[in-house]
Amino acid sequence: QVQLVESGGGVVQAGGSLRLTCVATGNQFSINVMAWFRQAPGKERELIGSVSSGGTIEYSNSAKGRFRIARDSGKNAIHLQANNLNDQDTAMYYCAAGRIAFPDYVYDYWGQGTQVTVSS
Repeated sequence: QVQLVESGGGVVQAGGSLRLTCVATGNQFSINVMAWFRQAPGKERELIGSVSSGGTIEYSNSAKGRFRIARDSGKNAIHLQANNLNDQDTAMYYCAAGRIAFPDYVYDYWGQGTQVTVSS
């Protein structure tokens, strides 16, 4: 019922920045939380941060200081501003959305991802 499409990935030099976008379509009224995840080769999927329908933004400890999530109120979209990237940030970045926000966030919908590659 909800489709998510990520964009904005690519190749960036170490120290550079990217701005990723996730656009939600379909039954967007059911969404109570949206989030950014990433998964590097051979690694587990990792939460970057989330934003609830009430506007609460939370970040994982590893993401604080270099990643920022922003809402686009004119569209059903969120953005991920990623700064000062390094080779450890190379991963597939995924947008996720969920209908359940309690007692914990549950993500029902996933985009197909956008690749971020950080080069030296």
